[in-house]
Amino acid sequence: MSAAADPSADSRPATGRFVRADVLAIGAYVLLGVLVCLNYWGDIENRVSSHLPTDHSWFEWLFSHGAYSVRHLENPLFSERQNAPDGVNMMANTSLLGVTLPLAPLTLLLGPQVVYALYLGGALAATAATSYWVLSRRLVRSRAAAFVGGAFLGFAPGIVHHANGQPNFVSNFLLPLIVARVLRLGEPGRWRRNGVALGLLVAYQIFVNEEMLLLTALACLVIVAGYAVARWRSARAQAGTFLAALGLGGGLALALTAYPIWFQFNGPQSYRGLQGGVFHSWGEDLAAFVTFARDTVAGDPAVEKTIGLTEQNTWFGWPVVLVTLAAIVLLWRRSLAARIAAVLVAVFTVASLGPRIRLNGVETEVYGPWHYVPDDLPLVEMMMPTRLTLVVTGAVGVLLALAWDAADRSGRPVPAGADDRPADTATAAGAAPPGPRRRWVRPVGCAAVALAVLPLVPRPLPAQQIDPPPAFITSGAWRPYVPEGRTLVPVPIPSNVHGLSTLRWSALTRHEFPVPGGYFIGPGPNDEGIFGAPNRPTSTLVYSTMDKGAAPELTAEDRRRAVEDLRYWRASVVVLGAHPREAALRELMTGLLGEPRRVDDVWLWDVRPLV
Repeated sequence: MSAAADPSADSRPATGRFVRADVLAIGAYVLLGVLVCLNYWGDIENRVSSHLPTDHSWFEWLFSHGAYSVRHLENPLFSERQNAPDGVNMMANTSLLGVTLPLAPLTLLLGPQVVYALYLGGALAATAATSYWVLSRRLVRSRAAAFVGGAFLGFAPGIVHHANGQPNFVSNFLLPLIVARVLRLGEPGRWRRNGVALGLLVAYQIFVNEEMLLLTALACLVIVAGYAVARWRSARAQAGTFLAALGLGGGLALALTAYPIWFQFNGPQSYRGLQGGVFHSWGEDLAAFVTFARDTVAGDPAVEKTIGLTEQNTWFGWPVVLVTLAAIVLLWRRSLAARIAAVLVAVFTVASLGPRIRLNGVETEVYGPWHYVPDDLPLVEMMMPTRLTLVVTGAVGVLLALAWDAADRSGRPVPAGADDRPADTATAAGAAPPGPRRRWVRPVGCAAVALAVLPLVPRPLPAQQIDPPPAFITSGAWRPYVPEGRTLVPVPIPSNVHGLSTLRWSALTRHEFPVPGGYFIGPGPNDEGIFGAPNRPTSTLVYSTMDKGAAPELTAEDRRRAVEDLRYWRASVVVLGAHPREAALRELMTGLLGEPRRVDDVWLWDVRPLV
């Protein structure tokens, strides 16, 4: 859709200049980003997310991975510093390479904990800022309307929920630019420029979050289809230019990412789908749409006990739902943008409901749309139905901006010449048609939007204290024990369930030694994706001891298998630091490997003579 044919073209500002309102808006977003991460800054080196501490530690590890790859000029698509000796396919995991590689110098200077917190707040603010920019330049006249819409898109409850350890899902700053560029692909005479710009944006987004790119592509498909239905003649006239630009952009993106995508699906440690279609049952609970989220000023953590089974991707609260429905009804006839946003809300709400409809935490007998979706459908196999509501979040943000803009303009005088504009274009983005003004509409409408979103102001994310790595690790005292090509085996061995603290040993030492196990998705026995490394006999004994709080009776076979595992891991030393189950774990490892040595603040088993 070209700017000339864009039904909201008349409503956007005549200039793209950076003005004082823009500075204030972006400054407010930055302050909100600082607020969300406030609890981390009290002890930045020893605090992680209370809700997703393992994910938090994984992303700290990822920032270290980016720094390690740049420092050693190694292929960032793969890492041998975790899951030794097999390694981890970084493209087949949420690697955030588009962020960790550019920020590598900062990570080397400040450490992964500081960069994680800086980036998390910055990504939230940047997403709000690009959303504001697109809204204010492409859709609404009112900077206040764009500010409200941008704030919702950047700090919506579902987005802040993912900020609890999943910064890849708050890194949405390219998505508004991608959508805006798609809507410009039909501009006459600019198909090359628009196609190249779209291709570069898409290629970069692949290295930030492929799942959000897929959701954005699905949303753009609905948007373009909706425009084509509503403006068939205009769409037909632009089709050739649109398709040429789209083909150029798609071809460029594919050329730039062909090898990484091939590596993701065919490189070492790649996999095919997830075991048992594990994500497909995660549908959105209908009650979640009208419930206040945990991390907002109006939220109540106790609600999670009933409907908190899945991710909190909606949790808009009932006021936003009411205002959104009112905006759809009031703007339906006047604004094509509102109609398309309403279609997005309807389509992706239904699509998000999973294989069975949930209500107040109870799975009903009513089938949802995902009941009919095969578990092994390519690309879709990795999606959680509930995350489709992130598209609903985007549509609601647009509707809130349109509603504020319509109310704001309803109480203003008609601009000179406005009466001469075609009625359809003059009111396309929600502006009231020429005629008598109801001055009460502006304060009432803007107040309604403001009061609906105020309860969703985020609170600082909850953080928990975590023990620092042993001095033996951070001081480098481990170096004489781990020669090149060998591994350090921390106890407990890192996994997706256990070993949060020991995974951080690797992250906070710049990946200078490889470790077995880890927190990742890799291939299982039948090449299906599984969480973490397949358990070996020794790791199984370690996890069982942690769960029971006591070491089991050991046999000669257990000891033989332990030596086999150490050989497989290419171990040179086994290290046990302070741990709530330290006594039981020490007893277990002593029974397997003999008496340890006390070195600094760890128990150490030098296993080089054994392997």
